[in-house]
Amino acid sequence: MTVLENLTMPEGCTRYFLVGALLILVVLVLLSLIRAVRGPSVADRIVAINMINTMVTVMIAIMAVILQEGYLMDICLIYAMIGFLAVVVLTKVYTDSRAARKDSEKTDAEKGSGEHADDI
Repeated sequence: MTVLENLTMPEGCTRYFLVGALLILVVLVLLSLIRAVRGPSVADRIVAINMINTMVTVMIAIMAVILQEGYLMDICLIYAMIGFLAVVVLTKVYTDSRAARKDSEKTDAEKGSGEHADDI
């Protein structure tokens, strides 16, 4: 199946515009992937993963329009739900680990201040 078979001028322009949008999204996904790997903090990494999920969802939707396949929209919706759940779970894990770390630092600080009182 060729994608550009017997298209009118507006359909051809639309098709080229959508393909251009796909190429731009691919570049943006790669840049977001770099941010997800290098990110200075865990929060930056989570935001980058969320951006990647959103852009891939849009890419699947654009492919559904270009290929004129309705089932791709179903896949797009499922991917969006899975991506949302992944970000929620990652955020929950991050906040729980951060709270546990703060509690352990607080406990260590209390134990440390008690040891110094015995030395005096």
